[in-house]
Amino acid sequence: MKHIIRTIVIFLLAAFAVGSVQAQKKKTRQKARTQKTTPKKKKASRKTATVKPAAKSAQPVAQKTEELSSQLSKEGLGDTSSPKVVTITSAFKPYLKNAAKVNFTAATPVIDSSRMPVSYTIPSQNLFFSYQPVPIKPLALGIDSGYEWENHQYIKVGAGNFSTYLAEAGFSFGDGQRSITQVRADFLTSTGHLYAQQAAKWGLEVISVFNTATEHEWTANPYYRSTTQYHYGFEPSTLSFPKDQLLERYSSIGADLGMQNKKANAFGITYHPQLKVSRFFNNSEAHENSIQLKAPINKAFGEKFAFDLGLTADMSTARFPMVPNELVLKNNLYYINPSIQVNTPTLKLNLGVQPSWDNKQFAALPNLTVQAKMTEINLVLEAGWVGYFQKNTFRSLAGFNPWIGSLTGLQNTRITEQYAGIRGAGGDHFTYQVKASLLRFSNQPLFLNNNTDGKSFDVVYEPDMKAVRLHGEMSYTVQENISFTAGASFTDYSSLTVNKKAWGLLPLEANGSVKWKLLKDLQLKADLYLWDGNAYRTKTMEEKKAGAVADINLGAEFTVMPRLNLWLQMNNVLNNTYQRWNQYSALGFTVLGGVVYSFR
Repeated sequence: MKHIIRTIVIFLLAAFAVGSVQAQKKKTRQKARTQKTTPKKKKASRKTATVKPAAKSAQPVAQKTEELSSQLSKEGLGDTSSPKVVTITSAFKPYLKNAAKVNFTAATPVIDSSRMPVSYTIPSQNLFFSYQPVPIKPLALGIDSGYEWENHQYIKVGAGNFSTYLAEAGFSFGDGQRSITQVRADFLTSTGHLYAQQAAKWGLEVISVFNTATEHEWTANPYYRSTTQYHYGFEPSTLSFPKDQLLERYSSIGADLGMQNKKANAFGITYHPQLKVSRFFNNSEAHENSIQLKAPINKAFGEKFAFDLGLTADMSTARFPMVPNELVLKNNLYYINPSIQVNTPTLKLNLGVQPSWDNKQFAALPNLTVQAKMTEINLVLEAGWVGYFQKNTFRSLAGFNPWIGSLTGLQNTRITEQYAGIRGAGGDHFTYQVKASLLRFSNQPLFLNNNTDGKSFDVVYEPDMKAVRLHGEMSYTVQENISFTAGASFTDYSSLTVNKKAWGLLPLEANGSVKWKLLKDLQLKADLYLWDGNAYRTKTMEEKKAGAVADINLGAEFTVMPRLNLWLQMNNVLNNTYQRWNQYSALGFTVLGGVVYSFR
């Protein structure tokens, strides 16, 4: 019975093992067929091996079968047939599993607000030096003693054609630090070919500057000037006048006084009061007394802001002898000009207004300016809207036109100007400026020949007049070797309400000057004056315009001794007998020569 049971168990185990092997073989063949049908399959190597258990689950069964077989063999009941060998053919291809791609996302770092404690350990100072450093203290810059002030004096004399004689002298005194005084005197006379075409002028002035221990500077400028001329421009020329009736001599005496602090005081305030007194008179006993007082004050608020306040009082009284009573003309002008100033490295701004009282008539004038600096190209843009007064006095009118007759009234000119322009520098030697302006004049004085003989000019006032002005100037300088300056102004007067033309005013003015140090002891210079003629009116009430004028002057100065120079001056080289004022012809080509002696 036991033998039968053992036989059945062995049979079942063998059948189970054979079935497992066949199932594994069938599964392997199906897998191989599946791999052959794949389109991207490459040619694989074939491998033959003795079968071992195909699955982990079959290993215990095989081990049990071998144990039973060995036990039956020991008992003499085992199967004596040869063992079966199964050959399995399969395709093998090693491969790696696709790795997952890691995506990196940018993110800002987390701000760490914690403070890291840092401790310092200062070593003990065990070293001792015999030298002890002195603390640094700010000191004022010492005066450079390499240059010492020297007082210079000179005398210049010369003569030329047209009975021209010239004399000039200058003297200086002082130590150059506490006081400087300069005295200058000049004299010039010439006589033309026309009857009474004779003129002479001379003057004397003293300029003194005094520095005090309180950082204040005082200035004084007394002067005396006199010009003598004759009204030779009468027409027709057949008229006869004694010279004493044609004589016109103007003289002025006065003094200018001023004081200013050289640096701001403890409150950041700078001031510069000025006082000017003068008396102007002629040979006909007409005279004018003037007093002008200015008191500008500036208060700085830091480095960028400042407040500016100016006070001006200009008073004058002119008297002209007439029959039966003299004519008295008073002309008083008062104004203040408060303004706020903003000053930065690239911007300068001035915001202000000027309340004015012109002979008791009130007017508020604008005072707005701006300057913008473009440092990259050395250019400054400027614009503004400003208003100001041009005071017309007996002295100022005679200085502009020396041939005026007796005055019947004095009115000050109120000017408002709107402008825009640029100025800059090209390199280290060249500078330039260009400006365009729109102007409006109120009470502008004009000059007309009188209707009798035309030798005197009547002063008439234009109540309202407009103008467009273009102005430009340039300068080129190379040390002391050569310098060139030039300027030009074009003014188009229009919209006159009373007069038809701007009588006596030049529409175009241009000038230029060149100085050239050709050699160490030789200096050359040249001057050019150009202008377009002004409008005038004849005795027959005919309106005309004077022609354009070109006046060229040449000069030279040569050193012959350490203190002696020779000089030569040629005026009106083109020999144009032009007329700046109608009926008054200028001298022709003039040559002057002389010496200059300098001594110390």
